Amino acid sequence: MIAALCEKYGPPENLVLREMPDPAPSSGEVLIAPARVALNFFDTLIIENKYQLKPVLPFSPGGEFCGRVVALGAGVKDFVIGQRVAGYCSYGAACSRLVLPAANLIAVPDNVSDDQAAGLFVTYGTTLHALRQRADLRKGETLAVLGASGGVGLAAVEIGAAMGAHVIACASSPEKLRFAQDFGAHDGLDYSVEDIKEGLKKRTAGKGVDCIYDAIGGAYSEAALRAMAWKGRFLVVGFASGEIPKIPLNLTLLKGCAIVGVYWGEFVKREPQAHLDNMIQILDWTARKVLSAHVHSVYPLAEIAEALNVLKRRQAQGKILLSVRQ
Repeated sequence: MIAALCEKYGPPENLVLREMPDPAPSSGEVLIAPARVALNFFDTLIIENKYQLKPVLPFSPGGEFCGRVVALGAGVKDFVIGQRVAGYCSYGAACSRLVLPAANLIAVPDNVSDDQAAGLFVTYGTTLHALRQRADLRKGETLAVLGASGGVGLAAVEIGAAMGAHVIACASSPEKLRFAQDFGAHDGLDYSVEDIKEGLKKRTAGKGVDCIYDAIGGAYSEAALRAMAWKGRFLVVGFASGEIPKIPLNLTLLKGCAIVGVYWGEFVKREPQAHLDNMIQILDWTARKVLSAHVHSVYPLAEIAEALNVLKRRQAQGKILLSVRQ
């Protein structure tokens, strides 16, 4: 097998390709040949030892994938050799052979492509968990999405619209806003030229926003929170800006609102059935073209450094994928 390995912490250029022995599945496990591996912003942090998850060196980045079953460990009955599956593994997917517990996998419907299926777990899984289990988003509520044109932001735009919310895309340029509106956003706010608080208040006729989805952090978080409606929910999804905001807690008192943490990886471990139900819903929406699972670009495994740098530069509009030879 071929694997892209992080052998020492540092920038994407430190990653190397290595030939390694093929792994073998143990009891309850499945050997998969990934065809597509999706990269996420957290992959850029893991390889620099800046993420809460700290794998032992050496390791492969890549936390989600779509591929085919190559071999089955003892006791695995839910899958067959040659079947298309997708899954989530935190890290380790940027390789041509991968072993995972069968419980980490889900069958891919025929009318969902490899490109689509590979990128559904982290961004769409996180977002549906955020909007369903954490925010209890209701039809007719307003949802503001910060960083709406990126991978996780675009997922929030699409899922929010699918759940019947009025989605306000917030991004840093007119081009990014048009992109988000092409995928279901009902309104847009360019926070490079317009104040977020005043802009969101204006777009909600002074009421404020029912739910804010923030995967960016930094200076915009507090301004967005100040535009929160009574009993609103502010979803803390991530800090792509690199800055963790310090929020004045008196704002939660004055607005009767909640700041809610979204830790999808822990949710998957603690509530596996709810996670499975979410993924079944996401695959169904994708198969019915309710969700696009839009791909920004696909890179060969050998070009993983450039693919990760696109994420670091925040240039991705949709998912960044790796193509892995079978």
